[in-house]
Amino acid sequence: MSMKQSGMRMSSVSGGYYGMSGERQKKGLWLDPRAKLFLILICVLASMFAPSLAYQFALVVLIAILGTFFGEWKYVIKAVCFYAVICVLTVWIMAEMTGTLRTMFIAFLGLFHKVYACGMLAGIVLSTTKVNEFLSAMNRVHAPKKLVIPLAVMLRYIPTIQEDWRYIKDAMRMRDVSPSLGGFLSHPGMTVECIYVPLMMTASKAADELSIASVTRGIENPNPRTCLVQIKCGIADWMIMAVAVAFLIFELCVRGGVIG
Repeated sequence: MSMKQSGMRMSSVSGGYYGMSGERQKKGLWLDPRAKLFLILICVLASMFAPSLAYQFALVVLIAILGTFFGEWKYVIKAVCFYAVICVLTVWIMAEMTGTLRTMFIAFLGLFHKVYACGMLAGIVLSTTKVNEFLSAMNRVHAPKKLVIPLAVMLRYIPTIQEDWRYIKDAMRMRDVSPSLGGFLSHPGMTVECIYVPLMMTASKAADELSIASVTRGIENPNPRTCLVQIKCGIADWMIMAVAVAFLIFELCVRGGVIG
């Protein structure tokens, strides 16, 4: 790994390096990190208590609208289209298949539908939240360091691994090693040796580097943190949280039979 990449990782923990994610954040909606965590909690509950597949799809659409406000429209278009295909497949399996195979598919797809919306929202939050803003927000609510430090490292860990994955793929393509499924099926040993083994080694090294960088830059400092961005819940935060809570209450009313 080059010194430039290591420097990027060191500065990323303090919020200094964000690549494209930081640029998109400036162009789109800004929400308090505490509001984002609240939305994830509501999303988990809404997905858990969704009365039917239609409500699961409605939840995904609402998350897609939120992602569009954040400027992540390419991401949400792909996510919604993929989920629409899965929904059509689910309806077809429920209508056409029978027996044990149908039960197995329904069980798997049922779990998939429960976690997809949460994963989609988490992806948006990860790509639009800066570490320094997150740390300042957690300091406001007096969150314990044992919870804050792993979450702060995670915010940069996933984008860092994605960046390393792109570097490895580009390097292997120059050596005529394809990272695609077809390349794996045709040359499984070479693909694992040249792509996935380096990725696992890089992932382990990245975790160590980010942890060390976090401690070096004072993440364990007990004193209150400062942030150039003013951390507070504005009108947009309260409106979006209100919509999320209203959707959850509506689902609970439908599930409980209050609304037919």
